[in-house]
Amino acid sequence: MRRTSVSLPTRNVAHDPYEKAARYSTTGAREGAAGILEKAKSAWMTQSQRARYLKTGGILLFVAFLFYYLAPSGANVYSGGKHTVTTEVGGSNNGQSPSDSSYGTTRCSKSSDKSKPIVQYALMIDAGSTGSRIHVYKFNNCGPTPELEKEEFKMTEKSAGGLSSYKENAQGAAESLDVLMEVAMKEVPDKLKGCSPVAVKATAGLRLLPPEMGDAILEAVRNRLETKYPFPVVSREENGVAVMEGKDEGVFAWITTNFLLGNIGGPEKTKTAAVFDLGGGSTQVVFEPTFKLPETMAPGDHKYKLQFGGRDFELYQHSHLGYGLMSARKSIHKALIENVHKAKADDRSWLTEPITHPCIAPGLTRPVKVELGKDHPLGEIVSVNMTGPSSAAPAQCRKLAEQILYKDAECKVAPCSFNGIHQPSLEKTFTREDVYTFSYFYDRTYPLGMPESYTLKDLQRLTDQVCGGAESWDIFQAVPGAIKELQGRPEHCLDLNFMMALLHTGYEMPVDREVKIAKKIKDNELGWCLGASLPLLSQSSGWKCRVTETTK
Repeated sequence: MRRTSVSLPTRNVAHDPYEKAARYSTTGAREGAAGILEKAKSAWMTQSQRARYLKTGGILLFVAFLFYYLAPSGANVYSGGKHTVTTEVGGSNNGQSPSDSSYGTTRCSKSSDKSKPIVQYALMIDAGSTGSRIHVYKFNNCGPTPELEKEEFKMTEKSAGGLSSYKENAQGAAESLDVLMEVAMKEVPDKLKGCSPVAVKATAGLRLLPPEMGDAILEAVRNRLETKYPFPVVSREENGVAVMEGKDEGVFAWITTNFLLGNIGGPEKTKTAAVFDLGGGSTQVVFEPTFKLPETMAPGDHKYKLQFGGRDFELYQHSHLGYGLMSARKSIHKALIENVHKAKADDRSWLTEPITHPCIAPGLTRPVKVELGKDHPLGEIVSVNMTGPSSAAPAQCRKLAEQILYKDAECKVAPCSFNGIHQPSLEKTFTREDVYTFSYFYDRTYPLGMPESYTLKDLQRLTDQVCGGAESWDIFQAVPGAIKELQGRPEHCLDLNFMMALLHTGYEMPVDREVKIAKKIKDNELGWCLGASLPLLSQSSGWKCRVTETTK
């Protein structure tokens, strides 16, 4: 069982050293004034002397009153931070205000309370297999929950490649991130750089390298970030520069989605949305199931305990490796060849002829290299010419897609989704909550005019129209770019059928269940990066400000 604590900023306040002295000075002034008044009252003096003493005592009391109420009360933006801000007096709270105009926000003049800086930045580098990307997030603390105010994004040129492409050139890999860090240097105000953490999360590319090669690259990246730039790097103990596990990728995407929707981070116990992410090599599912007592979630790696914004969550998560869209294409092509090979026995003449593929629309053809594996009777790889049937065959295509899901595989911990993987029933434990699908789910449906919310029945109708070929595509004339999209992608019928099989047959989602597609929420990209950056708003997440002196 995975346990992760994702906490928003805690109440660690570095108080102004002048505040204590001010209180002592004020107290002394009040005591002095009281002593003078007491003497004035008890002494037998002339009327003029009493008048002079009373006048003097009144002035001293008035000065003490002003000093007490106007004495400054300050708090550092970050514990150990370089700059000091002063809280406003007489306002609705004791939040922090920027000491100058070089940093701050137009959303408010001070933070929600004095334990929080008015503005915070967090830097996240996504080191993928084909390239690296940086997200520079600006948050404000105008309310009780941090608000994502701005995001700057930049990715390396394709020619630069990902970190893994540098292999033995670890220093070159580290230097490839300089172009990304220039964005951070430009976007983050100078006074906040020393307290704006940076983390690097590598994905699949580095996993494929020999361990010693990958470790050398990560160490070179950490060293360059620590020696060349002013930003604090998240510690080794908190995996600040490391390869990210697939399960974390899915959970961080869940955090991103629900944070942007406003479902988490606040005091209300709002129902959360599920996320279904379809990548190229794998697909992830994360949701918060609700069980009827005394039922609970079965133990195992699929259970993910999460603490976020003062709430505890028990999530179900799984990353199905080999069931991303590109991997599914290969598996479906292989399944078709295996089926034909089994039917033809020892006859191999069919390999030189066009092979009818139910997942290719009528009138379209596609040359395909099919990987069969070592020691296969037909060879490790065969090159064939696949063509669409004379008439649409979406049902046969879907059956082929369902074949690779292995619904009949042994289910050791029931219930299971597919391929023997345990999953709580969506129909029973997640009946009415929102379901968000993104990545290829979005890329294959939105360009064809699908709305942001539709049912699986709607997806089935779309699939049938696409699989019908050009004669059925007239309905797409009203969607700009849709015909070009269909003509340039012969496997669009296959892609949609796999998505339908995955959601309905694999995850056992009812056909009348509504799903949402999204690429952005509130103009912010979906994915794991924001979810992985939110914990960095707290210094307990493994970093400290790089400057310790405090100035006025």
